[in-house]
Amino acid sequence: MTETMTTRAAGAAQAAAPVEAAEHGRGLARVLGPGGAVLLVLSCITPASSLFIIVPEMMASQGSGVVLTIAAGILISVAVGACYAELGTRMASAGGEYAMVTHTLGRCAGWLTFALSGVLLWVIPPVIALGTADYLADLVSLDRAVTGAVVMLVATGIALLDIRANALVTGIFLLLEIVAAAVVAVLGAAHIQRGPGELFNAHVLGDGGIEPFTAALLVSGLTVGVFVVSGFGTAAYLAEEVVEPRRNVARVVFWSLGLGGLVILVPTITTVLAVDDLGALATGDFSQFVRAWGGDATAVAVNLGIAIAILNAAIVMVLQNSRVVYASGRDRAWPPAVNRALSLLGPRYGAPWVATLVIGIPGAVLAWGVDIEALLGITSVIISAMYVVLALAAIKVRRMSTAPGWRMPLWPLPSLLVVVAVGYALVGASGVDLAITGGILAVALVYYLTYLARRPDERFVVVDPTDELMAATTEEN
Repeated sequence: MTETMTTRAAGAAQAAAPVEAAEHGRGLARVLGPGGAVLLVLSCITPASSLFIIVPEMMASQGSGVVLTIAAGILISVAVGACYAELGTRMASAGGEYAMVTHTLGRCAGWLTFALSGVLLWVIPPVIALGTADYLADLVSLDRAVTGAVVMLVATGIALLDIRANALVTGIFLLLEIVAAAVVAVLGAAHIQRGPGELFNAHVLGDGGIEPFTAALLVSGLTVGVFVVSGFGTAAYLAEEVVEPRRNVARVVFWSLGLGGLVILVPTITTVLAVDDLGALATGDFSQFVRAWGGDATAVAVNLGIAIAILNAAIVMVLQNSRVVYASGRDRAWPPAVNRALSLLGPRYGAPWVATLVIGIPGAVLAWGVDIEALLGITSVIISAMYVVLALAAIKVRRMSTAPGWRMPLWPLPSLLVVVAVGYALVGASGVDLAITGGILAVALVYYLTYLARRPDERFVVVDPTDELMAATTEEN
């Protein structure tokens, strides 16, 4: 992907690499195999958390049509995953989306993409962490805000460890949360009340009672349907630490997305077919369903699994988000002193420790003292907007790069599907959420024009940390 840069930016990147190596000794190590990467990415998708936290809210508005909405979201996510794989195998940078967009659509578009992803870096982990106390309520009464802050701090401490140790820890937690989801699926299958036709001729609880599920309702829930399986893009953030990224990043994206979608969709299907009354989908939750089907002890065990899933998600989110912050420092997006601090790596575990603390500690503060959940409404809009930008980048990259990498089948149809489907869903999004997203982009544009754009050779120089470039840097030093 280095050949896609402008001549000036390429020269600056080559000049910057030895400087960074001299200042920090080394870059992120490629030590993560595809199996470990799948565990980390799947933990970030956190299918059990999506199943138990997001899906019940979708059921309230989508009824039994929730299955169709999630299936449509997964279908679009496969197309989005193709964009991540196409771009991520050519630009294996910890910067993820912003690095890929910068090298295809330009520096300004890349910086605006970073601004959008920045909201997600700090908002989503504490929002997820806040749910921990709710699912431990059967065992112990805990203050919700304090528990969320503690989860963030614990996640930060674990994220400071070696990335292979993190893959092991999150893999164990992931197994427990998948077991919890499997219990729901099995209990639901044992209490089936209606046939599979309900999945295709779905219904929703309306003002006049049970009403048919419509295409308009599906479209209204599509951004959330996509959000349910979001997180597979973590493969792009970890690409700089994955061995043979040009071959393995695409595998990690699709294996993670496929497994995550399966863990979410199967229990949702059995639940829709098993509830006594479709109206219960609008008011119930999985804890209530499990308690009715399996008793109190089973419900408590499943809730404990959900709490573990939340901690697991927080760990991986802090870990992946710290890589983006680290990359922004290495790519000189901030004043020099800040860049040096953010790109520091720990001497023992090789983790970007300052960047990890920059994500984790504010996250704990937000969970403890701010109504952070009020901001959750814009996250699906931001994710959808980023997906559209990535799809456009995946269309352009074929015309400007001959670098080896995974090539999506039927190009550019998957990218066009993302632009049309997600773009249409964005048109129907909340005006307030769209306005907030626009405000974020406006502030980011001011920073770009007044600071980054004034010295393009020195500021926001997004390097391509491929094996070849790192090897060249080592030889030069």
